[in-house]
Amino acid sequence: MREDFDFLLYGANGYTGRLIARLAAEKGMNPLLAGRNAESVRDVVASTGFSHTAFDLEDTDRLLEALQRCRFALHAAGPFRHTLDAMVEACIRTGRHYVDVNGDISCFERIKAYGQRAAEKGVMLLSGAGFDVIPTDCLALWLHGRMPDAVRLRIAFASLGSRMSHGTATTMISKLGEGGMVRRNGRLERRPFGEKAMTVDFGGGERHFVMSIPWGDVSTAHHTTGIPDIETYTAVRPVVHRVMRWQRLFNPLLRIETFRNLLRRRVDRNPAGPDDDMRSSARSLVWAELTDPRGNRIHATWKGPEVYDVTAHGALEVAERILSGSFEPGYQTPAGCYGPDLSMQIPGASRSEAMKTEATRKHPEQDRAGR
Repeated sequence: MREDFDFLLYGANGYTGRLIARLAAEKGMNPLLAGRNAESVRDVVASTGFSHTAFDLEDTDRLLEALQRCRFALHAAGPFRHTLDAMVEACIRTGRHYVDVNGDISCFERIKAYGQRAAEKGVMLLSGAGFDVIPTDCLALWLHGRMPDAVRLRIAFASLGSRMSHGTATTMISKLGEGGMVRRNGRLERRPFGEKAMTVDFGGGERHFVMSIPWGDVSTAHHTTGIPDIETYTAVRPVVHRVMRWQRLFNPLLRIETFRNLLRRRVDRNPAGPDDDMRSSARSLVWAELTDPRGNRIHATWKGPEVYDVTAHGALEVAERILSGSFEPGYQTPAGCYGPDLSMQIPGASRSEAMKTEATRKHPEQDRAGR
């Protein structure tokens, strides 16, 4: 069957999908828009003029038919833990590349498990082509090139002046009660949510309080760099951290579906995400630090536009590279496939110089549980 479209944008009717579709129209690209809800997909068509279709991912025949008309799939319909398997399976069956804007550790690990099958079919599975995890993945790899023997990676990020989309909030609700996660000695390890906290200088004296959370780089940065110990943090108010440190006492309640449904109904009443004015003034910040076996450290920062704008630009930067013939079969991370400067293609992005700190202890591994 002839390939009529550049890519299948599934989830085009969601907040992130709409941003991607709008930017694709500005770039002169030609995606096929799709989603479960035909009416809401048509709303996106009205503002972009793109062709569209509507089907549930469980309708395998229609999914396969749509993919055969496109060069690859850009999957933007979350929560990905419920949608990724059908799309990945269909991409492998049709020989089409798979790209998503996922940020869930468990989903990265699941997609990675498909890597060998995909490689055998010449199919690339690239997950995390958004703010989760292009800027962080790229900064980690860029620093790793300057400290290749690093054994510890810490990443922190801040989203300033924005708010969550409906899809992001729904995904977070679906993970309530699961706690935090880090990587230790190359293995994923469950830890209490918000177990650690610190203050990070994101450059120019801009300091923010951050707490540990289970961010996607706990999975992807290990694949990209091979660094065995990885922790991830996000900026919060200190009072939020104090509350979240007690979350483990309520985890059984947070996992009850009735309670989660109450939160979902509350999310449904809130705005879908930042409007254009909010996004235009919001910013995103990333900080990363590597430590080598002797305790020497190196860190750098990355600054960019609002997080959902980063996702839209990042996803389509990857899309343009695939359309030009640049891809690697099998499971890939953004920086692992396209290098550490991928994040610098996002409009308004900047990266600091790498700053080194000499070791002050003979046995820095004793400090791993601390700062």
